[in-house]
Amino acid sequence: MKNSKASIILHISVFLIFFGRAWQHLFWDAPYRSFFWDEALLQPVVEGIFNISWKDYVTSSTTDDAIQTIIRANGFLYLIAAICALYIKKLNTKWIRLPLWLGGISLVILTVLLTKEKFYHVAQFFEHSIQFGLPFVLLYSYKNNNEEKLILILKVLVAVTFFSHGLYAFGFYPVPGKFVDMVIQIFGFKESTAIIFLYIAGILDFILAVLIFVPRITVYALWYAVIWGLLTAFARIVANFYVDFPLNSIHQNLYETLYRIPHGLAPFVLLILLEKVPLKIFNFKSVRVD
Repeated sequence: MKNSKASIILHISVFLIFFGRAWQHLFWDAPYRSFFWDEALLQPVVEGIFNISWKDYVTSSTTDDAIQTIIRANGFLYLIAAICALYIKKLNTKWIRLPLWLGGISLVILTVLLTKEKFYHVAQFFEHSIQFGLPFVLLYSYKNNNEEKLILILKVLVAVTFFSHGLYAFGFYPVPGKFVDMVIQIFGFKESTAIIFLYIAGILDFILAVLIFVPRITVYALWYAVIWGLLTAFARIVANFYVDFPLNSIHQNLYETLYRIPHGLAPFVLLILLEKVPLKIFNFKSVRVD
């Protein structure tokens, strides 16, 4: 990528995605059991090949330990990928690129598992487009200096992410209770008012997904995406912060904020590439991107 400022923000975004997921996998949980405990899918394998009854399999502590090991292993992979994402000067070496590739593939698998948990709602998968897409964008940017293609790819990722998020807020799919609870906690709205607020936010997400491709309005749509993307990211920690348990509140919720911050940073990268940001406010002289 020719634009070093945009490249640095892109590196930071990928770092936050991987670091947030590493935090989740190393300290909390991830939806791998939705696959390994899927009776319809795995019972023939467990009973037919391994000759173990399904009940023994799902109640075995060995099975649970194995799943937990897989979760932790992915956590370490994400942590390594996060470190590699910040190692700007050496990114063009193979041993730095490999964790990013593996981490990106793992994010796609994780998104499939999250979608499985949500009854295979298509929007659930594409809502994570920025998160699983940016690592590959970063790798692509070091092989191809065609910024027009890069801008198009980023626009598609941003538009698809916000449109898919809007489908939930709008109510096309059942509105997640978590969305409603966050609005109530932050603004003090009644439940009915919170649902109306989310309905309007969903419509704005749809409009954004279209306007981002309209040349004369792209800048305004992207600035809205930056602001809304960052607000929805930090809403996770604000809505669930309790003064009586500050450290526990942060530990339990900050990782969700970290991997969602790129929802605001990705459109900001686009603004930089489109030269719509006063770059004099940045001071990246000490960082070199090769």
